[in-house]
Amino acid sequence: MTDTLARSTANRAHPATGSKRRPNGVLVVLYLALGGVSFAVLQSLVAPALSTIGKDLNVATSDASWILTAYLLSAAVLTPVLGRLGDMVGKRRMLIVVLSLLLGGTLLAAIAPNLGILIVARALQGAAGAIMPLSIAIVRDELPRNRIGVVIGLLSAIFGVGAGVGIVAAGPIIEALTWHWLFWLPAVLIVIALLGVIFGMPESSVKKPGRLDVVGTAILAVSLVSILLAITEGEKWGWASFGTLGLLALGALTLLIFVVVELRVKDPLIDVRLIKNRGVWTAHLVALAFGFAMFGTFVLVPTLLQLPAATGYGFGKSVSEAGLFLLPTVLMMVVFGPVAGMLVRRIGPNVPMLIGGALVTAAFVLPAIAHVQIWQVIVSGVLTGAGIGLAFASMSNAIIESVPALQTGEAIGVNTIARTIGSSIGTAVIAAIITSNSSPQGLPSDDAFTIGFWVCAGVAALATIAAAAAPSARQRRAQAIALGVDDFAEGL
Repeated sequence: MTDTLARSTANRAHPATGSKRRPNGVLVVLYLALGGVSFAVLQSLVAPALSTIGKDLNVATSDASWILTAYLLSAAVLTPVLGRLGDMVGKRRMLIVVLSLLLGGTLLAAIAPNLGILIVARALQGAAGAIMPLSIAIVRDELPRNRIGVVIGLLSAIFGVGAGVGIVAAGPIIEALTWHWLFWLPAVLIVIALLGVIFGMPESSVKKPGRLDVVGTAILAVSLVSILLAITEGEKWGWASFGTLGLLALGALTLLIFVVVELRVKDPLIDVRLIKNRGVWTAHLVALAFGFAMFGTFVLVPTLLQLPAATGYGFGKSVSEAGLFLLPTVLMMVVFGPVAGMLVRRIGPNVPMLIGGALVTAAFVLPAIAHVQIWQVIVSGVLTGAGIGLAFASMSNAIIESVPALQTGEAIGVNTIARTIGSSIGTAVIAAIITSNSSPQGLPSDDAFTIGFWVCAGVAALATIAAAAAPSARQRRAQAIALGVDDFAEGL
């Protein structure tokens, strides 16, 4: 396998040394950023609006939660498929497809007259989960090597930023307009991104011809849907119920079958052998843990801020005011994503990932010890944003330094799935902690937040351990040379 990878990578010309005219890098990054932030905003924007949407459509909030579940399931299943197709037929071509799906789903959601159509619309939006792997692969193919780390850092941070912006913006949009505008506004950004990709971005010459692994795709779909459905619905069904445990067992079994199948087919959907690479599996663990931590804070902090001040630990903020307290987190992601890219270029991804893990761990330890003063919440948010910005950018760079360019899309796609699963687990676990530590009237106790913050701190500590297990710069360079990752081996 190593020889094959080396030959396939050696046959390509990196844009930094090729003869073709390079596109305007600033505009390419702008279009990719707009597409990425639109997808990320739509992921979280509807969460604070579930009760409002449910009332307007005359359905229970528990039923309205399917607009989140549909988005999540679609993203998890289609991200590796569309990422792999991008490697096969062209990243720009597939990016146009996913942006078109995102736009179509967003417009349909904006005019949805009932829950059924809204769920279909959200599934179409979720298909755009492949924006992340496709964007990073395009950056690797099209930009000069000395700019790749910083740009990937920016794009990686933007996906976290978008999720935060969604939480922040939902309240003001609903209060000033209607929930339909949660979709009309992002649609404008999607249109700009789509037109930019169509008219301002060339197709990459870096492709990996082959056939789509239909059998592997079907097995992976069953596995991911089973696992994520059990996680998202476990609290409602009961964590020890037959349905929840049965789906988890089915998901685990089909995942093992998927690995066996992928090891035997000629053109696998996901080259599972790559996961044995220490630079890859450690990055996936970091993604899983930080997905948990990021959405853990998106649940804990707004809930704490909106509790009545009379409780002695709540702050009595409105939905809009509570969202604004996440702005420091968002701003720190914007700042530290590119900073991580610059650090990766100089010293590699290990140190930024370690620092990111340490910062997020501290960010949760602080409010776990005490969260009665508003400054404690703000400082926690600043540390969380800085740590996530460093870690997200570093793990993406770690992966592209560890795999051949022809497999960038599928490798980043798996990392995106890991982050998605982590965010789902984080949301479900924190929600379960709050529910199990609430009064009969549904008011969360102070212990609910203390336990939740400690759990997130523990998960962040695990991310730090995973980052510490990542290969050193010397080991990474040896792996890059062995795998034929020639465009990065020289600079490691």
